[in-house]
Amino acid sequence: MATPVVLIAGDGIGPEVTTAMQAVLAAAGADVAWVEATAGLNAVERFGDPLPQDTLDLIRRYRVALKGPLTTPVGKGFRSINVRLRKELDLYASIRPLRTLPGVKTPYTGVDLVVVRENTEGLYSGQEHVVVPGVVESLRIITRAAAERIVRYAFELARGLGRRRVTFSHKADVMPMSDGLFLETARSVADDYPFLEFEEIHVDTLCLQLALDPTPFQVLVMENLFGDVLSDLCAGLTGGLGLAPGANLGSRYALFEAVHGSAPDIAGKGIANPIGLIRSASMMLYHIGQRDVGARVEESVMRTLAAGKGLTQDLGGDGTTATLTEQLIANVK
Repeated sequence: MATPVVLIAGDGIGPEVTTAMQAVLAAAGADVAWVEATAGLNAVERFGDPLPQDTLDLIRRYRVALKGPLTTPVGKGFRSINVRLRKELDLYASIRPLRTLPGVKTPYTGVDLVVVRENTEGLYSGQEHVVVPGVVESLRIITRAAAERIVRYAFELARGLGRRRVTFSHKADVMPMSDGLFLETARSVADDYPFLEFEEIHVDTLCLQLALDPTPFQVLVMENLFGDVLSDLCAGLTGGLGLAPGANLGSRYALFEAVHGSAPDIAGKGIANPIGLIRSASMMLYHIGQRDVGARVEESVMRTLAAGKGLTQDLGGDGTTATLTEQLIANVK
């Protein structure tokens, strides 16, 4: 019986890259039944809400979802769709695996790291208010429970992947209470994993070291805002957001996503690069137990990039979404 997966095509180039992803997964033999749902600008037009309750209900029913890029209308009182999804479904762990890709020119080779980001607290808790006119206060929420579960997740991920080192990034010298609590909790969790190396590093120093040489790092774990910034920075080290996969995981639900934007300027032109969403779909296949199929999808991406045929303009080629999809399908083994 095919595994049901909620599918949100998204805005802008979302439907184009989603169609390409479905074709590649079908060629690889994925046993998936897509359950279509709506979010983003289309949902605003139809339901007056970029994240309708029906969509949340579908994800809660089927537990696994895959989404293309979404656009939150700016200046209309709507909260970020991605933040709402994480909060509503308690998707506490953002996972961004990033590695050097064949045929992709970057300043570095041999990069192979995973950014683990706490997804529900910090400044993204959405606790803001006007103190007096012209003064706004935003609360940075850190709890021991959330800090412990994300750091423990990072250690378990490192152990499962055969990684030897976990690096915790913080700014406890400036925020001794909030980041101090996070750091204290991280040290306590690390004590349960004496067979793994635990490294503490200030976030600004980490940025410097990543720019100089990202190859020593294996698993990075940090709070929400730092993780948002550093996951994109690390994507840039390996070719950009158009190639990066991403997942948001909780104890009950899992949401896999394209981490790039909806690119409305090229929507409908047939030149969008679908690899980011396809690699996220590969992560989804691993999650639902179709590991062999997930591996075939990922290897197809590697072969296609290495061959350099049919690539879209952002990858240095002169191809289209269709030509790139054709190559990806041809390279499924």
